[in-house]
Parts: sequence; structure tokens; C-alpha cells
Amino acid sequence: MNLRKKIAYAGRHFTPTWRYGFNLKSTMAYLFDHTVANDEAARILSELNQNGIAISSVDKLLPDSSLFAEMCREVEQLEQAFADRLAEARMAANQDTESLKTFIFKLLGEVPVLDPQSVYARFALQQEILHIANSYFGMFTQLRYYNVWHTLASQSRARESQLWHRDREDHLILKLFVYFADVDEGAGPFTYAPGTHRKGAIKREPETFVEKGVQRWQDEKMIPIVPENKWIKALGKKGDIVFADTRGCHKGGLARTSDRLLYTCLFTSPTSQVSELFDRSKQFPIPADKSQAFALTRG
Repeated sequence: MNLRKKIAYAGRHFTPTWRYGFNLKSTMAYLFDHTVANDEAARILSELNQNGIAISSVDKLLPDSSLFAEMCREVEQLEQAFADRLAEARMAANQDTESLKTFIFKLLGEVPVLDPQSVYARFALQQEILHIANSYFGMFTQLRYYNVWHTLASQSRARESQLWHRDREDHLILKLFVYFADVDEGAGPFTYAPGTHRKGAIKREPETFVEKGVQRWQDEKMIPIVPENKWIKALGKKGDIVFADTRGCHKGGLARTSDRLLYTCLFTSPTSQVSELFDRSKQFPIPADKSQAFALTRG
């Protein structure tokens, strides 16, 4: 990395520069035009700020559960349509291969099409969810990704995101995971080391190794940083929602006895330098609502 890139990287990861330099427009827009949280959203925000993770549910957070019901119906249809390919993927997941994330089948494809009219976009763009994302960042955020992940149970060695790691897309990162079926210990629950996010108190870094260009580490390296009895495992029921700042230390998807089926979406600041995660080939009208407009507008 040359000096100019090092300076740019340092600036983007220094909070005042990231907020008031790179993201001044969205920060100021949010300060003058944002909604008030309901009680459940306020609780989620408090836990996110303190721990980097919070767990809620469709019934607790969202006044209207019809979008979740619609999404469940669409996912059931996708599962039926891809039954043969899921069977093939299950065979691959049980082979100790070097292929990327063979244990996750993405029902919307590797690069989903951004369609604001789809139920997957409409779910993420609900005011209650946008409020949490924008309030956590202190700015209007951008919806960067959504998909439906079918994690396949296998006995292969733990690898890739099944090992501890941090995501690197931005200074802060917010991901949602919404369960279409119960998630128990055998389904490879998302697991988080609370306090390791940028807003948290834990600043020590574990000893890592590099796998395919990504720093990862095993449980024994995480335990001295955050003891195992402090880890938060996102066990849950159908309709539960996990909010997590994945800049903090986390792992998940090591399903051994049952599959895991969930919806996920990702929010970052508008100036995140991660490469495009959507196919934006389609033109679409920008919503009148300012928070939704910011969420959908790239660049």
C-alpha cells in the first residue's frame, strides 16, 4: 500500500474524518431530518452501542408483520424451485474443498439485483429498520446488500466465515439476520464477542492467521480477549431479528445437525469503499422519503 492509500485508509478509519469529512452530507442531513424511535428500537440501539449486537423479533419491532409473511412465502417458493441445486450444494458442502463458502447457498444469486419493489428491499427499507441503522451510524446510511442464505449442515472442517473474523467494508457496519426457521445450537448460530466493535471498550486484537486474504482466528485465540461465557450466540425462533455491527469479532454458519435459513441485509455509510454488492443495471425512481432515498442512492 503506497503512502497516499495509507493516508486515505487512516482517514476513513478515524471517526471525525470518516463522519465529518467523507460523510458530512449524510451526517448533516440526518441531524436535521430523522425520526423518533419506538421503545423496542431504543432498546436495540442501546444494546448495539454497548455490545455491538442486539436481538429482537418481527412481532416486537415492526407494527406490521405482513412484509415478513410475504417474504416467507417467496422464500418457500425459491426453496422449491432450487430443490435440485440445493441437493447438489449439500453434497459439495460435505466435501473439504477450497471452494468459497460451499456451506451457504444464496437463493438470490451471488450478486442480487437491487429492486426497490421486491419484498427483500421493502423489508430493509421499513422506517423502523432504517431508523436503527441511521441512528447507530449517526447519518443516513446506504443499503448495500440483501439476500437469502440457506446454510447447509455438514461435517466439513470449520473455514471462512465459520471462523472468527471482522468485516472490513466500513468504519461501522450493520447487518441484519432474520430467521425463517428456528435456529438452535446445531444450526450454526451467529456468534459475537460483545464489546469488540469500534464503539466498544475492548481494543485488544487476537492473534490471527490469513485465509484467502482475510484475517481469521480460532476459538482459543478469542478466549483471552473475550471469555467464552461472554460470547453472545444468536439462538432464536422464526421471525427473530439479529442486528450486529460486524466490524466486531464474530463467526457463524457452522451448522452440524440442521440447516439455517435466513434473510440478511447490510447497511454502511454512503462513502464505503467496498466494491458494489448489487447489480444496479435496472433504473428505478428514487423515493420521496429522504432516508429511503439515501439508502438506495450510490455515489
